[in-house]
Amino acid sequence: MPRVTIDHKDHVAHVTLSRADKHNALDDAMINEIVAAGQQLADTEARAVVLSGAGKSFCAGLDMASFATLAQRDLTQEVMQRSHHDANRFQEVAMVWRRLPVPVIAAIHGACFGGGLQLALGADIRIAHPDSRFSVMEMKWGLIPDMGGMVLLPRLLRSDMLRRLTYTAEVIAADDAQDCGLVTEVAADPLARAQALAAQVAGQSPSAIRAAKRLIGLAESGASQSEVLLAESREQLALIGQPDQMEAVAAQLQKRPPRFS
Repeated sequence: MPRVTIDHKDHVAHVTLSRADKHNALDDAMINEIVAAGQQLADTEARAVVLSGAGKSFCAGLDMASFATLAQRDLTQEVMQRSHHDANRFQEVAMVWRRLPVPVIAAIHGACFGGGLQLALGADIRIAHPDSRFSVMEMKWGLIPDMGGMVLLPRLLRSDMLRRLTYTAEVIAADDAQDCGLVTEVAADPLARAQALAAQVAGQSPSAIRAAKRLIGLAESGASQSEVLLAESREQLALIGQPDQMEAVAAQLQKRPPRFS
């Protein structure tokens, strides 16, 4: 059975972690399929992606059987090789979603621990069930976040909270995760809310949405003020007067839903 499935509907790609019997825990095969799913969508015609987990949890982190196997392997080349752009295979589990040209919305329930949390951080937006739980759990096993967490966590958390969660491996509730910045919002049905938000995004100008994601990514990367200002101008110039922008204007003036080709 596939560990990850992709379904397309109404311009939205629905990516589901399907290892429900293991709380979608990450083993080698799961890692490969998550990365492959992201790569498959790199040239997607979808306008948004919803990322969710089947069963009782979004993703409970590293599969412990795999952990024992990893500890017996010489991982030096696998970990140090930049096999996926600037990342290794493990880091690409999170980073592949940041590389997608369209917004990714994660619907989180149950456990979202360790590598599962880092996977969720790869999404642009995270919607969590009130009973979901979160942990930067690596320290529990004598490790550090190494799946893109130290790229993504500092963009969301104050330094003191980042250090507290990393040093202690404590588990926090959804409301606390929202308060500290890990979660965008809490919803009774996170999948339905994520799907509704994805539909809203899919109804916007596809070219403007992609430009916005590129621009936000540049701004968050530590680019200089002059680089960001120049990118704003470049992206805007590429949008003005083009078919998607003209259709957005026409739809507003005619008080109808836009019809983007």
